[in-house]
Amino acid sequence: MATKRKLFEEVGADTPKPVAATGVIDAGRGGARLAIRAWLFVLFALVFVMILVGGATRLTDSGLSITEWRPLTGALPPLNAADWALEFAKYQEIDEFRLQNSWMTLGDFKVIYWWEWGHRQLGRVIGLVWFIGFMWFFIRKQIPTGWTPRLLLLGGLGGLQGTIGWWMVSSGVTSGTATTDVVSTRLATHLGLAFVILGFITWYALSLGRPERDLMQARRAKESKLYGLSTGLLHFTFLQILIGALVAGIDAGRTYTDWPLMAGRFFPPQAFVLEPFWTNFIENPGLVQFIHRMTGYVLFAFAVVVWLRGRTSAHPKTQFAFNAAFAAISLQIVLGVTTVLYEAVLPVALMHQGLAVLCWVLILRARHLSLYPVATSLRGATA
Repeated sequence: MATKRKLFEEVGADTPKPVAATGVIDAGRGGARLAIRAWLFVLFALVFVMILVGGATRLTDSGLSITEWRPLTGALPPLNAADWALEFAKYQEIDEFRLQNSWMTLGDFKVIYWWEWGHRQLGRVIGLVWFIGFMWFFIRKQIPTGWTPRLLLLGGLGGLQGTIGWWMVSSGVTSGTATTDVVSTRLATHLGLAFVILGFITWYALSLGRPERDLMQARRAKESKLYGLSTGLLHFTFLQILIGALVAGIDAGRTYTDWPLMAGRFFPPQAFVLEPFWTNFIENPGLVQFIHRMTGYVLFAFAVVVWLRGRTSAHPKTQFAFNAAFAAISLQIVLGVTTVLYEAVLPVALMHQGLAVLCWVLILRARHLSLYPVATSLRGATA
């Protein structure tokens, strides 16, 4: 039964005091953010290596050495002489061998086979790492609220990439059509999707590196102009990457190896000799390389504009991010010229492709910081 209390009676020392609730925004949303981020970093590294191995596979003309798509059984390479003889016999039936590589011995074939097998095997490893990681976090209910669809998207895009990979290879595994390479537009699609996957991984990792509450607060200070410019730079860079894939697909980088002119001219000769007319824009080595060069110059000019605007940001980390992105793009221009002058030799061409990844990631980081700026105090400490 409740007892009457005096008007001025003091509450006893043992009376619990109410405690203010903290982290309400993050409640139920935290999950294993850091662990998932580490898993994404592993996926990022694997996809990056995959892009480089894919580039080496193309530059060594190894992509058509495996003429079948066997997602499961294809994980095992030839284990004995009979298996090797069978694989070599299959390769001898396609146009690339008959018209271009009829000089090859079994030993020569093994070299290009291992490049393609390694490329496909790495794709299987990426799929396995994604599946194991996702199921681990999902079963343990450690995925932050709203992140399950995003992580599933990565797996879906990875599966689509495998299908597109075979769609690309199948365009070159032909007999009687005089085809010795894959269709360049399919190669561009394959590489483009790899950069899309890498972009999602990067964006997710950047977002998981900060608490949800921090991101929501930072969003209020969004620098809209910078965000728009960095988005435009991202799209422009992606276009240049696709054009670069077209260059690689028809070995256009190994033609017209002078600079700044092409065969002593500003515009390459015989730029429109193919029929129908539109095919020159994707299959004529001179015209495709010219487009890649001109797009690179315009991209650099636009990057200068974005960089100058980025320097006016009120946030030092955002300024640094735009400085880093511009530095990478500038270096990429120099390396692109070097690639042409050295006729796209394997080491230089792979450096060019690897630096494209760095440009892509640094632009994404600048864009992310434009959307979610990190505020700093007047003394330079993070607010």
